[in-house]
Amino acid sequence: MGKLVIVGTVAFDAIETPFGKTDKILGGAATFIGLAASQFQVDSAIVSVVGEDFPQEYLDLLSNRNIDISALEVVKGGKTFFWKGKYHNDLNSRDTLATELNVLADFNPVVPSAYKNAEVVMLGNLHPNIQMSVIDQMEKRPKLIVLDTMNFWMDNTLEELMEVIKRIDVLTINDEEARQLTGEYSLVKAAQKIFKMGPKYVVIKKGEHGALLFHEEQVFFAPALPLEDVFDPTGAGDTFAGGFSGYLAASDNISFDNLKKAVIHGSNLASFSVEKFGTERMLNLDRDDINSRLHQFKALTQFEIELQ
Repeated sequence: MGKLVIVGTVAFDAIETPFGKTDKILGGAATFIGLAASQFQVDSAIVSVVGEDFPQEYLDLLSNRNIDISALEVVKGGKTFFWKGKYHNDLNSRDTLATELNVLADFNPVVPSAYKNAEVVMLGNLHPNIQMSVIDQMEKRPKLIVLDTMNFWMDNTLEELMEVIKRIDVLTINDEEARQLTGEYSLVKAAQKIFKMGPKYVVIKKGEHGALLFHEEQVFFAPALPLEDVFDPTGAGDTFAGGFSGYLAASDNISFDNLKKAVIHGSNLASFSVEKFGTERMLNLDRDDINSRLHQFKALTQFEIELQ
């Protein structure tokens, strides 16, 4: 069983989509990553921070899935990070209505000693200085460091972000962010520019249009499964990252062929995440659901053709 360190937010979200709205519910990048990774035989730990207002039942929910939460700091008297957003009708664009950093503003991550030798580190969407601090705390270089980031950090902390990007193996961003980071409209050219920044692999997520994996001259495309119901895309990217990194940590195989499988597993789990608000669908998944949908992914792309 491989070890996986997960860094990111554990938070409250309030979400409004064309299909309804929620009050404060469980959210945060590390939460979705952890729940997705827990579907594999992996020994994972979340490094994050919450306030005293964070319910014990949510902490139990994570630990009951064999996620180590000893490095999930609870700040006495503090308030948990909160994000509120409203999605437009196409569910691809959204407006941020509120962002309250709260305890996250002064967060100093501490990697548990038992996980400083983890094979895989998943750096969820956070300030680059926090991500760098975690890399620096590892006893030896992990087999794989995966970084997820977003345009907010490109706009506000580009210099620090570029320093982190130099030290990672896999960058996962969406198509809009890839274009912003590189100044290239072509995603192939964007990936080539990112290779020069440091990463060996680039995953470019295209939402309902799937995901691309780049490595040197090799390219792999994973489709997104056509779904009848999409209620809330909030945690989809983080769920993808959790499935991707969780599968790689569990399989202990960092080859391009295995990364292709990791992309499929990430896409598969993300397809469940969007079917309900927040973490609800991820908390009610079973192995039969997951395997059945993996077969759908395979059927979606498998064909035979006679070449002349």
